[in-house]
Amino acid sequence: MLSSSFLLALLAAVAVHAHTVITYPGWRGDNLITNETFPYGMQWMYPCGGIGTTQNRTLWPLTGGAIAIQPGWFQGHGTAFFYINLGFGTDGPDHGPPNMSFPMVPVFQIVGPSKNPYPGTFCLPQVPLPANTTVKVGDNATIQVVETAVHGASLFSCVDITFAEPAAVAEVNASNCFNSSDITFNQVYSIAGDGQSSAAPASAGLGIGVWSLLGLGLGAGLAVGGM
Repeated sequence: MLSSSFLLALLAAVAVHAHTVITYPGWRGDNLITNETFPYGMQWMYPCGGIGTTQNRTLWPLTGGAIAIQPGWFQGHGTAFFYINLGFGTDGPDHGPPNMSFPMVPVFQIVGPSKNPYPGTFCLPQVPLPANTTVKVGDNATIQVVETAVHGASLFSCVDITFAEPAAVAEVNASNCFNSSDITFNQVYSIAGDGQSSAAPASAGLGIGVWSLLGLGLGAGLAVGGM
């Protein structure tokens, strides 16, 4: 698992080539790679961008916690949708989860300062556990961050975690959880044929918008038409 200090140095070095980097609580590994083996880039590969499960897991609170992301993408990707999912256990492929089928937050859209790559960061300081799930200290899981680009393809990054008491988890502060002023957000919602709108579904009982997760006030919304 890559440390926060290493990630900050990596961001400075690869900002012009980056897709998505999880800067807190950790990152499964550097998958910002394009070569003969991965001609389209590693990060496009489901479920975790071509990186196998790590043995050096990061502690994350039983009650949910922070997730910080550097979403700088290749040129031409001025907006993106984000999904954050959780997979439980180690019974799946490569000793990881069997699936990543537990949404943690509603889908939301970010808008960058331009269509060019940039090093901005955003942080969700209190991402809850998926609805109707329970965990105990020592349970293993994997957080999956999915960035859907403007052309419809998805970029995958993961962090492997072990649940712990909040006091045992690395401190969340302004150095590792902050929102750059040049990134803005849209909540995604649907509009039915009768004109009624509703937030895009995520976890049952998650009646919160992206601004609540970010600790911000209300902002704009992005409508998705329905029948």
